[in-house]
Amino acid sequence: MSAVLPRPPAADAAPAPAAAARPLSPNQRAWARFKRNRIGTASLWVFVALLVLATFAELISNDRPLLARYEGQWFMPLFRNHPETTFGGDFGTPTDWSDPLIAEHFAQPGNWALFTVNRYGPRTTNPFETEASPAPPSALHWLGTDSLGQDMVARLLYGFRVSIWFAFALTLVGTLLGIAAGAVQGYFGGRTDLALQRLIEVWGAVPELYLLIIFASIFEPSLLLLLVLLSLWGWMGLSDYVRAEFLRNRSLEFVRAARALGLSNGQIIRRHLLPNSMTPVITFLPFRMSGAIVALTSLDFLGLGVPATVPSLGDLLRQGKNNLDAWWIIFPTFALLVVAMLLLTFIGDALRDAFDTRKS
Repeated sequence: MSAVLPRPPAADAAPAPAAAARPLSPNQRAWARFKRNRIGTASLWVFVALLVLATFAELISNDRPLLARYEGQWFMPLFRNHPETTFGGDFGTPTDWSDPLIAEHFAQPGNWALFTVNRYGPRTTNPFETEASPAPPSALHWLGTDSLGQDMVARLLYGFRVSIWFAFALTLVGTLLGIAAGAVQGYFGGRTDLALQRLIEVWGAVPELYLLIIFASIFEPSLLLLLVLLSLWGWMGLSDYVRAEFLRNRSLEFVRAARALGLSNGQIIRRHLLPNSMTPVITFLPFRMSGAIVALTSLDFLGLGVPATVPSLGDLLRQGKNNLDAWWIIFPTFALLVVAMLLLTFIGDALRDAFDTRKS
């Protein structure tokens, strides 16, 4: 009896079918469409780089060393500025690192100090300067000084940080308020919608600039006060779009099914309506940030913004207006604002195209 040999596989047998590719989620498809927009993607990375540089401005531009060694001891003046007597000075005041006597002591063997790339802070004034302010660009001040003798590079870097993080905060607060108001109007509709619409119309007719002038004369100007005042009006434009999305989506079948299952109004809004109504919110975020930067700069230019001790791009524009011959004040400030506005505009256009479901 002969053994049964195994049957060899056919030469032309088709290979096993590969696993089907996993379908992309709507957010993944939107991100893929965003990355195909080269201008928007490049603008996003440039904006992130500027944000990181401005956020860690103390590591780039500072009038105090990052690290110092004096007579065998280690110091970190960036976090704690010791008195002059610690480094051989005559006074108990915080160390002035531009003082020639301090520099002479650190020039001795074994003593050294590691400074930042730009050795000036946002409010640093050098009493040993020989040129009148505002001084043109030089080896000491790459972009010159303003009318107070402060370094322009430091003022731009710190001023941009104040503007961008204020814009983030104002955008966040205004977006949350706009989503809440638009969701209530769009979901409940009827009399609730009509009542809130009339309130919004009345509140929108209140002169915002007049109130800012009144509050600026009563209270001490601060970033928190500006954030509160601008947030009172900053939500109304976004609430209209959220309201329209909720009005459109509340009559769809998945919302009816959620009601039939016994879900509460809050659960329906949070789980179903809100995720499907976020397209206008996301696409408008860069444009809202751009408007917040312009608003803060305009108020600072008019003298209604932050205190004089806070670095501000609007203050630099006002100094440039008062010193038209000092082109190095107004031109870099205006260029920085234009670049920031363009980057945010390109990012907003890319987000709008990314969330446009009509584009494959």
